[in-house]
Amino acid sequence: MRVLLKACMDTEKANEAIRNGTMGKLLQESLELIRPEAAYFTSENGRRTAFMVFDMQDSAQMPVLSEPFFLNLGAEITYTPVMNVEDVQKGLSQLGR
Repeated sequence: MRVLLKACMDTEKANEAIRNGTMGKLLQESLELIRPEAAYFTSENGRRTAFMVFDMQDSAQMPVLSEPFFLNLGAEITYTPVMNVEDVQKGLSQLGR
């Protein structure tokens, strides 16, 4: 299932990760593990935030993907099912109208 992972990072913990040089490594390792089809980084409500769209094969992946953000960055994590244009078109075609 295509999923949007949103990680809102605690500012102080993220600042420390930048200062001690671990932020880049953490993001790189997470990207290699998640293998997103798209990844975007911005600020939301004054906090560093990552958005990653990827194919979640099994909900058991959630702890493995989330814990580095929780443990190292004090992040708030959300997972949201999402569709691309093809998914929407496929779903609409099944409405039988």
